[in-house]
Amino acid sequence: MLYQALARKWRPHDFTEVVGQEHVVKALTHALEANRMHHAYLFTGTRGVGKTTLARILAKAINCEDRQGPNPCGRCLSCREVDDGRFIDLIEVDAASRTKVEDTRELLENVQYAPNQGRYKVYLIDEVHMLSGHSFNALLKTLEEPPPHVKFLLATTDPQKIPVTVLSRCLQFNLKRLTPEQIRAQMVQILAAENLEFEPGAAKALARAARGSMRDGLSLLDQAIAHCGGRLTDTGVSAMLGTVSREPVYSLLDALAEGRADTLLAEAAALAEFSPDYQDVVQQLLAILHQIAIAQFAPDAIRHDEEAECVLALARRLAPEDTQLYYQIALQGQKDLQLAPDPRDGFEMLLLRMLAFRPQAAEAAALRAVPPTAAAQRPPSDGGGIREPRSLPEGPHHAAVRHPVAETAEPAARPAAAGTGRDWPQMIEAMNLAGMTRQLASHCVLRALTEQTCELALDPRQAQIHTPTVTNNLETALQKFLGRPIKLTIRSESLDEETPAAADQRAQAERQREAELEIENDATVHALKDMFGAQIVAGSTRPLDSHENPR
Repeated sequence: MLYQALARKWRPHDFTEVVGQEHVVKALTHALEANRMHHAYLFTGTRGVGKTTLARILAKAINCEDRQGPNPCGRCLSCREVDDGRFIDLIEVDAASRTKVEDTRELLENVQYAPNQGRYKVYLIDEVHMLSGHSFNALLKTLEEPPPHVKFLLATTDPQKIPVTVLSRCLQFNLKRLTPEQIRAQMVQILAAENLEFEPGAAKALARAARGSMRDGLSLLDQAIAHCGGRLTDTGVSAMLGTVSREPVYSLLDALAEGRADTLLAEAAALAEFSPDYQDVVQQLLAILHQIAIAQFAPDAIRHDEEAECVLALARRLAPEDTQLYYQIALQGQKDLQLAPDPRDGFEMLLLRMLAFRPQAAEAAALRAVPPTAAAQRPPSDGGGIREPRSLPEGPHHAAVRHPVAETAEPAARPAAAGTGRDWPQMIEAMNLAGMTRQLASHCVLRALTEQTCELALDPRQAQIHTPTVTNNLETALQKFLGRPIKLTIRSESLDEETPAAADQRAQAERQREAELEIENDATVHALKDMFGAQIVAGSTRPLDSHENPR
């Protein structure tokens, strides 16, 4: 017996076998059960999602001689002949090859005659958008007032090209792209029925490569079975698709979490030995970062498969801000790969860009730019998300913050537990916070700090940033900084004290006023005003910090 392609062998024969189009199946089965069948149906959607298959099942159901419920029996003469493509009252037309008006008129000449064998004469027109304008005009009258024994089933991948006069006379069903999980589940079922061995990662890779098309997925499955010699392996499927397995991508993310450029480049060099398609590598990187972001904000929503442990481990190591940053850089970097002199160079630059623009890396660069005396007063960046635990001052004779390298004398600080909040800005800097976590901390003042608890008061105008996720991040940072379990409590109340954010804003406003006065009193500016009638553009003056270079 000749071999039959999997896409044809496993084509659904009734509504229960259709995968991923429940919204269309529900509407059609209800219409069949209630005997309320419209005379024209239009099925739209991308290739390989089941448009023609659903049309054939519907044609079989309305002509079935022994239908029980909405599904065709599959045993009667009409059902068997539809499956074999020999049913005389099912007229299938490929509109792409019969676009002329003469073809359409010839097709419709026999519409008035009753069906020869079945209950209805069914016209199934595939790729109907390929018909010419005159062909649509010839079809329109029949489509508007067809004989009672005729049903039209139209299928297209481009409904925008169909005239609205035709669309208005059809019931339109838009078929969805299938998810990789739906395609993978169908592949697993087929492989089990065919008694073929496979590795789970191989089926997942094929399902992702199908891009939402079940037919494309089964065609790739046919190709993979031949390529791998009957046993599907991860490496075999990856070689066939020109992709890499997920393990090297996880290794790259591990190196990113460590923040070590040498390890990251070593992993990229090991990946280059497989001669991968770097566009595909970036796609896999984006998919894993998406799962990591979900695990960080909604752990229960993570897909529980063989990769869940790796995703959850990375979610604990990466800061949420870093995950979002890496995703954005990878997303934007896709279009830059084709502009790079070499794809590998472009990919390595993408990875280094992720390291360079991390909040911790940016702060380290700022520290390198300030004078040594100023740098000695700020805590160093350790390259990680949270600084190493340090002990807070226990009494008035201890310095507020001690630099591990350069011991700089600082004014004695009062105990933080006294509730004055004088040490809170220094604690924020020492914890090396970033993003929304830093915003929340900067709009609070410290009320009390004990061995087990920390109480903060939040400016009521900033209540929108007081979310459970941000609060948990701040509590974790406090625990790591202090080196002991701490219960964080944040109350929203009117503040008499100045928050760190307000202090920074006031200092910036003072620097702005000083810069404007300096420009106003500058002798060169006065000379330009007198000689050329020059004016200072409002808002153009910007203060330059001591470590910035004027432009």
